Amino acid sequence: MATSTTLPRWDMTVIFPGLDSPEFTAGFQSVANAIAELGALFDQEHVAKHEPQPLDDTTVQSFERVIERFNAVIAEYRTLSAYIHAFVATDSRDNLAQAQYSELQAQSVKFYQLGIRFTAWIGSLDVDGLIARSRVATDHEYALRRAKVEAAHLMSPAEEALAAELNVSAGAAWEKLHGNITSQLTVPVETDGVVNQLPMSVVRNLAADANRETRQRAYVAEIDAWERVAVPLAAAMNGIKGEVTTLSVHRGWSTPLDQALFDANIDRETLDAMMTAARESFPDFRRYLHAKARALGLPFLAWYDLLAPLGVSGRAWSFDASEQFIVEQFGSYSQRLSDYAARAFRERWIDAEPRPGKRDGAFCMLLRADESRVFANFKPTYDGMSTLAHELGHGYHNLNLAQRTMLQHNTPMTLAETASIFCETIVREAALQHANPQERIEILEASLVGSCQVVVDITSRFLFEQGVFEKRRNRELSVEELNEMMLQAQRDTYGDGLDATQLHPYMWAMKPHYYDTGISFYNFPDMFGLLFGLGLYARYRQDPDSFRQQYDDLLSSTGLADAATLAARFGIDTRTPDFWRASLDNIRRDVEQFEEAVGAGN
Repeated sequence: MATSTTLPRWDMTVIFPGLDSPEFTAGFQSVANAIAELGALFDQEHVAKHEPQPLDDTTVQSFERVIERFNAVIAEYRTLSAYIHAFVATDSRDNLAQAQYSELQAQSVKFYQLGIRFTAWIGSLDVDGLIARSRVATDHEYALRRAKVEAAHLMSPAEEALAAELNVSAGAAWEKLHGNITSQLTVPVETDGVVNQLPMSVVRNLAADANRETRQRAYVAEIDAWERVAVPLAAAMNGIKGEVTTLSVHRGWSTPLDQALFDANIDRETLDAMMTAARESFPDFRRYLHAKARALGLPFLAWYDLLAPLGVSGRAWSFDASEQFIVEQFGSYSQRLSDYAARAFRERWIDAEPRPGKRDGAFCMLLRADESRVFANFKPTYDGMSTLAHELGHGYHNLNLAQRTMLQHNTPMTLAETASIFCETIVREAALQHANPQERIEILEASLVGSCQVVVDITSRFLFEQGVFEKRRNRELSVEELNEMMLQAQRDTYGDGLDATQLHPYMWAMKPHYYDTGISFYNFPDMFGLLFGLGLYARYRQDPDSFRQQYDDLLSSTGLADAATLAARFGIDTRTPDFWRASLDNIRRDVEQFEEAVGAGN
């Protein structure tokens, strides 16, 4: 266990001793060689777009050889990529890591181009016939059928190859610029009468400080800091959204949102049903925000009050205490889940310490086989513990996917939050069971502020991104326009729940999800994940034993079917608002309990 004063850093030496080691050099070269050899195999087996032709035994055998090798190289590449990313994410000032990341990008272009060739090839094959004649194809049926659709949205092979090469110095370069600027940005903040230069990740943690004056100073300093770097970040936003818009048109998508829905494995009907239920819930979230304002003795909340703690519960959520609680409560669901979490802590899979050069936020990434790594900026609060449980849920999902090939591994973002929300709910319900009145307020508040972020704030981000794509088709957007669009989206969603003069115009600059050419509309899948996870937890409470038998299989199958098909296993219809309303009813009950709890406390 980590000591109460020292937060752990993850152990990456199980892969290579270091970036400067001969083992890493050999590993990098092995991946480069594997990609080159895969290219040679593709040439040998004529893997490329061609005119449809009758399926014969030779083609079936060729397919099986190609897909087996393709899966193996994907696995080797992902481990190397995760290893390098572990250094860049925790210290963007590490010049060696940045250099290796740049070299990896050159390899990733070659690998991406091979992936495009593979997709185009599948688009040229008789997929139905292939599935009928090959067990390997049957095992990969969903991936093949998706590839068939995706192939219809590819540009010519030469255009796709050029787009991949240009992305390194276009979209990917803008993304890298955003990551480097935001992770290295320091902010002068006065605390205890002394002005300190703090990393942005630390400043953002001050949003949860108990002292309102500290929160306000951090908020003002943060806004000033974003203003200083707004011009290059706006250029990055314009560059990335312009590239995505251009490519989506040339690939035959009506809008970038249509492509995002395909990538998320859902249809417009499902999205509309979910967003309808979300909009209906806004008055309930505003009730929560008004109740929180009353509990804080304020007429209404400013943006910097959103994460404010309500009093002191007396319970210390140190890293050690969080570890113990998570392992124990995961055990209330299953020994397998508990053992998994214990292994993650024991084998140092978690990097929890905020520090200069480290990016903000939290994530979990697959490292190899059943092994993941969890990135966090831990703070000793209930929310800090809950975030660890959430990210470990992603790792548990990876554990269940370990039996699958890499092409079967491709989980859409809509389903990627399934296990994380479920695990977060396990610790929340356990904490509530044994909470005193003040602890109950703290837990309900942490849960509601998270739900508010995922339903209300994410809707604001969705509206903002929609607006950016619409306007970017015609021209670039200025910093002032981006700010106003962000503020309007916040006004449209938070309504009178927040002080309209104290919002956050630079949320577009802060959120890294906007700066990824490979993933547009990162926002709505998070809402899907929250509400789907809550719906699954409700099914678990109704029939625990039956649920356990199906749940791990569901997690292992998230790359094998679309979201609606997998949801139907549990009697869930994602295309009508009723399911989403039922999930939001769980949050409405929390609002009622919260109103009652803070009312009793005043």
